Amino acid sequence: MASYGLPRNLKLSVHSGSDKFSIYPAIYASMMEFSTGVHLKTAGTNWLEELIGLAEAGATVLPGQEIYAEAFAHSASYARLMQRSSTSTRPNFPRREVNQWTSAQFTSALRHDPRSPAYNSSLRQLLHVGFKVAAKMGPRYLGCSRPMRL
Repeated sequence: MASYGLPRNLKLSVHSGSDKFSIYPAIYASMMEFSTGVHLKTAGTNWLEELIGLAEAGATVLPGQEIYAEAFAHSASYARLMQRSSTSTRPNFPRREVNQWTSAQFTSALRHDPRSPAYNSSLRQLLHVGFKVAAKMGPRYLGCSRPMRL
């Protein structure tokens, strides 16, 4: 850090794809060598943007709503995967009304804009860890994007 004139409290930021597990040993070694923290960025943000894009593109069934409903039904098992915000002790999950939301309501709650009164970080976190629900949907989920392709 000193070589570049950077503050010692910077964290190592690692942006990885599906190979992130193969680089964990190198990340750990760097953390120990430089006595620093780490911010590990995964593909979760891309996944959430895909849900927003499908909703904005006019998917007839919003897959994000179906995925949210299933993830919400199993939220206790997902809780250990969720990062809790330091400012919130309990998640503020919207309930069943999510299935009644318009595309605009859904995307406003999901889009990462803390200034928006509609933004719901708990909905975002639950969908973030709920990607495996889409995997279980298989062709039903993949079929949602087919009409949107150019």
